[in-house]
Amino acid sequence: MADIASTIETLEHKLMRGWIQRDTRVMRKLTERDLMIIVGAGKSLLLDRPSWLDAGAARWTASGYRFRDVFVRKHGSTVWFAAACDLEMKLDGGDWSGQFWITDLWKRGTVTRKWNLAERSLSRVDNDDSVPGAIRQLQLWR
Repeated sequence: MADIASTIETLEHKLMRGWIQRDTRVMRKLTERDLMIIVGAGKSLLLDRPSWLDAGAARWTASGYRFRDVFVRKHGSTVWFAAACDLEMKLDGGDWSGQFWITDLWKRGTVTRKWNLAERSLSRVDNDDSVPGAIRQLQLWR
């Protein structure tokens, strides 16, 4: 598990640095052709790969990030990556920085055997301090 976790974390950092540098070549190389991104806001919306690549070059830009609480779990030829993330970004010129939760599904290609991002979910974090304690109380293994 440690090997796959470090591999996926490395790819996540490459993807995020590509986004920050507005390097659509890197972003394209690390994503599946049918990539879908779910953006959770007041109303959740979908972005496909061409839309995200276009937006990442000018309209939805990142200037910094920091992953926290990283989880990586392998399921056959797929791997889930989930992390809290402090993102510095702009959406159509306006600041949209803050704390987010990123959940990514990475798939391993059958021909190239490379890992590519297939799905991403990005949502703002709820800062209600009572939620973690309430969820902890639900855990049967406590």
